[in-house]
Amino acid sequence: MARFGDRYGYGDRYRASGAAAAACVAALALLTAGCSDGDGGGNVSDAASKAASAVASASARAGEKIHEIKGGIDAKGDVRLGKPSTDGDGRTTVKVTADNTGDSSKSFAVQVTFKNADGKLLDTVVTRISDVPAGKSKDATARSTHKLDGGVKADVATAVRY
Repeated sequence: MARFGDRYGYGDRYRASGAAAAACVAALALLTAGCSDGDGGGNVSDAASKAASAVASASARAGEKIHEIKGGIDAKGDVRLGKPSTDGDGRTTVKVTADNTGDSSKSFAVQVTFKNADGKLLDTVVTRISDVPAGKSKDATARSTHKLDGGVKADVATAVRY
């Protein structure tokens, strides 16, 4: 998959947390297997800590990709999200709408975070919305990198218009 920031049409989305997804799946597998301290199967709290660290790291990488855009301006106020839902693969999706208030066609990079009801970060992705005409809106879909359980909330962490 092409990396975000490639402005020449090689992809519309940068998945920031592939490593986080693997760590979360591994932690979930340990938890559902009933591992606990002292049974020789590993430390569940260590696995959960590593998963949380991987998600935080992925979030930082996604933020870095946003900040790499040259000539971009903060557009968080020009982006809104729909209600999260689950697609056929069990991944969380949310409609992202960018309003171009500029006087020429612009593109947007939007970092969407997915959190549980307690506000714990579960995943983060960067979605690009290309060539939004001046004075118009355009939609895209942000999709989690893995299955997320429970009441998932989506927020715009960062948005840049360029």
